[in-house]
Amino acid sequence: MTEISVIIPLYNEEGNVAELHREIREVCEANNYTYEIIMVDDGSTDHTLQRVLELSPVKIIRFRRNFGQTAAFDAGIKQARHEYIVTMDGDRQNDPGDIPKLIAHLEKHELDVVSGWRKKRRDDFSKRFFSRGAKMLRDVLVKDRIHDSGCALKVYRRGCFENINLFGEMHRFIPALLQIKGFTVGEVEVNHRPRVAGVSKYNWKRAMKGFVDMISVWFWNKYAVRPLHLLGGAGMVLLGVGVLSSLYTFVLFLSGQNMSNTVWPLELIRK
Repeated sequence: MTEISVIIPLYNEEGNVAELHREIREVCEANNYTYEIIMVDDGSTDHTLQRVLELSPVKIIRFRRNFGQTAAFDAGIKQARHEYIVTMDGDRQNDPGDIPKLIAHLEKHELDVVSGWRKKRRDDFSKRFFSRGAKMLRDVLVKDRIHDSGCALKVYRRGCFENINLFGEMHRFIPALLQIKGFTVGEVEVNHRPRVAGVSKYNWKRAMKGFVDMISVWFWNKYAVRPLHLLGGAGMVLLGVGVLSSLYTFVLFLSGQNMSNTVWPLELIRK
């Protein structure tokens, strides 16, 4: 039996969560999936959390403030229990009815990831404009051959996330990072629906973060295999410093020193 974990980040989506939950549940039950729905409230300031608490079944994670979509996906992935991990937006523009199509494509072609391709976008002009510009840059820098890296609707095998760190707006580039690591990636056209409730959270700040992350992916792709090509002799010196720093940190760890004052900024409300 197919087992899936569906992860949805939410930020001020009180008008969408109930209907989205119903659609996901109906798709999963119609296809006899063993499933869990993980909703991550990313510091919403409206009644999103209250709406989610009224739903069942659902696993709920709450951020104390807004940390962004990548952090929300990362938190949900860390709580996921099933073999297939499905990610999607909380604005109902992704269609849960496409989930079986993505899973079927993944299994048929024995892929590790299948990404949705919103060939017919239902966004406003400004969002489409930024997306087209980003795609042109990505085709030059990243060369991942993905038509629509910004589409949140994706299906992953669980093993994809064993050794990957997410930050910034990096959720857009997970398939590119996985390709660098040797994972296989496919793509399927999906339905894209107009937003019917709430407002888009996309803005120029997110676009700039995405650009910075794109440069990070380019850098990683270019120098991950041969990192010393970046700095030559200086690279050897930095490597030595890094090794010594790592040894020092390891000694502190063994001696019981507190290595971080960071507290994970979430709470798991319902398992």
